[in-house]
Amino acid sequence: MPDGSVLKGAQGNFPFDRSLACSYRSSVAGAKDPAQALNDVRSTERLLYAVPWVEPDPLANLDRMVVEEIAAAHEADPPGVIDRHGSNPLYPVQVPDLIGVKNRHYLDRSGLQQHRGIVDLMRYAALNQGGDDLANYDGFVPADFGNFKKVPEPTDPEAVGGRYSDEQLYALALYVYSLKPPPNPNQFGVAAARGQKVFEREGCGGCHTPPLYTNNKLTLAEGFTLPPGAEQKYDILPISVGTDPDLALKTRRGTGYYKVPSLKGVWYRSMFGHSGWCATLEDWFDPSRTRDDYVPTGFKPYGVQTYAVRGHPFGLTLSQEDKQALISFLKTL
Repeated sequence: MPDGSVLKGAQGNFPFDRSLACSYRSSVAGAKDPAQALNDVRSTERLLYAVPWVEPDPLANLDRMVVEEIAAAHEADPPGVIDRHGSNPLYPVQVPDLIGVKNRHYLDRSGLQQHRGIVDLMRYAALNQGGDDLANYDGFVPADFGNFKKVPEPTDPEAVGGRYSDEQLYALALYVYSLKPPPNPNQFGVAAARGQKVFEREGCGGCHTPPLYTNNKLTLAEGFTLPPGAEQKYDILPISVGTDPDLALKTRRGTGYYKVPSLKGVWYRSMFGHSGWCATLEDWFDPSRTRDDYVPTGFKPYGVQTYAVRGHPFGLTLSQEDKQALISFLKTL
């Protein structure tokens, strides 16, 4: 936090991708064979992000990129946003808040993992420790570094990087479930009371339903068609809020859906939107963010000067007074 305090389980603001960019540059600059080192960097990018079944391939230009370009693509991520494995440097994710996860029905921005209880959280942790690298995506195997064709033995530490025991996974899940929100310094005063009325009047609770301030449902990414029978299997609100669909449609974490996020704890979080385009709530409710000449205060893709943050139009047409009151209310949650 700005005062130097640390909130356990909160969003986190370590600059992961800026660190990765530094690592890439130094590995090539210090290599005896810089060409091979650059090939290793490219292979690492494919291991983390490749989706060769998607047309056009988001990594189609990778073999023409030098290390400085690859590093710069990662440096586009501000702290609080990450190109986690299975996403993409062009379609990153906001670092999640673990406080309150016990009450969330889906994990990942795209609802990749159902969360019906502690076993699902344990499974999710094991997969994200490296187990998902053993997957075979129609012939593409992330764990087969450099070749990406053969599924290695699951006991191969070079392929998976180890796995926590069931006891460790259970303990980890219990710890995550135990995380509590910190004391909120924002008091519920006159402005917040007015903001609550704005929240209710505008129907925000339809998706961000109290007391969790999420309905724990999935919404459709723009352009995704609901498969037959999906509504019987998952909790789906069959609408799209129009945000950028690429994370849900062009990555290994893509499902076609985005989960409805909780608004609890927004006072200590930043980088709003599933890819963290807006650094503050004030920026998120700024109607100019939908224009082509907008300069995002959070993430903007590598190689562009301006970027329109479209979708989720709710609240953009409010008066300035109502908007400030709504933000005051949200910061008390």
